[in-house]
Amino acid sequence: QVQLVESGGGLVQAGGSLRLSCAASERIFSRNAMGWFRQRPGKEREFVAAIGWSGITTNYADSVKGRFTISRDNAKNTVYLQMNSLKPEDTAVYYCAARYGSTSYNQNEYNYWGQGTQVTVSS
Repeated sequence: QVQLVESGGGLVQAGGSLRLSCAASERIFSRNAMGWFRQRPGKEREFVAAIGWSGITTNYADSVKGRFTISRDNAKNTVYLQMNSLKPEDTAVYYCAARYGSTSYNQNEYNYWGQGTQVTVSS
């Protein structure tokens, strides 16, 4: 049973923008923090951004601060990742995740995961 579904990935030139979406079941989305992680080629999966239930608390990896914005629409059970000023090093599979309670940088603290969406940034 698929409970988190990412979309919006694709191929973009450096300097361009993409918006990723993650649709979740209401049971998974409700009252939970949501996060985005990515796995770059040959690298371990890493934290990108997270947002609390109310949307007030957000956290970002240093590598994306000022370029990426995480947001959520609780009425639609959807979390977004707006990615601007993309760089080739942002090329990765991006995963959406949910965890009970507050935000976390630690992927091991997330309870649910999507299947991932590929983002490729050409130079």
